[in-house]
Amino acid sequence: MRTFTSTLMLIAIALVGAMPLAAQQKRLSPHETISNRIDGNRITIVYGRPYSKDPKSGEIRKIWGSLVPYGKVWRAGADEATLFITQKPILLGGAPIAAGAYTLFMLPQADGSAKLIVNRQVGQWGTQYDEKQDFVRVELKKQAAEAPAEQFTMAVEKGANGGGMLRLIWEETQYTVTFTVEK
Repeated sequence: MRTFTSTLMLIAIALVGAMPLAAQQKRLSPHETISNRIDGNRITIVYGRPYSKDPKSGEIRKIWGSLVPYGKVWRAGADEATLFITQKPILLGGAPIAAGAYTLFMLPQADGSAKLIVNRQVGQWGTQYDEKQDFVRVELKKQAAEAPAEQFTMAVEKGANGGGMLRLIWEETQYTVTFTVEK
């Protein structure tokens, strides 16, 4: 199992390193890698963090329903597609996800509902989305953010009663989904 985990991490590191070269695109936003160990499982997310302010004009943009249009798949970040890695199988929003590397997309709707899309394709520029590669779509819960976020932020947090939570926060809104590690 340790060899599998080490191999998985090496593949993920290689993919992350190759993303800018494969994309042949210019990054406009800073990037971040977040990682947390939840119930013996390491979850890692690599994503671009766009700002509410337009990088060219400096004007504040409306995010939900404008920059991130309703009813259209969004890359859940900026630049390269958001990379999601789980070292062990998990149940994400009740859906089984095998250990491995995936891309995360989001599908927000005008009524406030949204889905998190876990996609098999990895290493692509974020706007290169292939619905045929979708592994699963899970419901996200929309809430008011604890504090406004000028920059798109993701977090992987431990749950109060075990398991964990994935948070996507921007502007005054946060979307969440819980997960548990399969035993």
